[in-house]
Amino acid sequence: MTTLTFKVRDEEADFLRLQAKVAGISVSELLRRKALPEKKPRELVKSKHTGAMVFKGAPGDIPLTNESIKEMLADFP
Repeated sequence: MTTLTFKVRDEEADFLRLQAKVAGISVSELLRRKALPEKKPRELVKSKHTGAMVFKGAPGDIPLTNESIKEMLADFP
């Protein structure tokens, strides 16, 4: 893992330590949770075409089709 360092005022450091202690986690974990978006596991749904269990796409995902796969693989050796 990479270590990131940044400066905060003493009062801010005390506040962060207190928050971490109350939550029962390290200051690093507290800051990581605040800084990074929450990763939610993908939901499994049954394909209406095959009946197989597949991962549900996100709202902004482009539909995966045979044509889009052929386009993606066109430059693949």
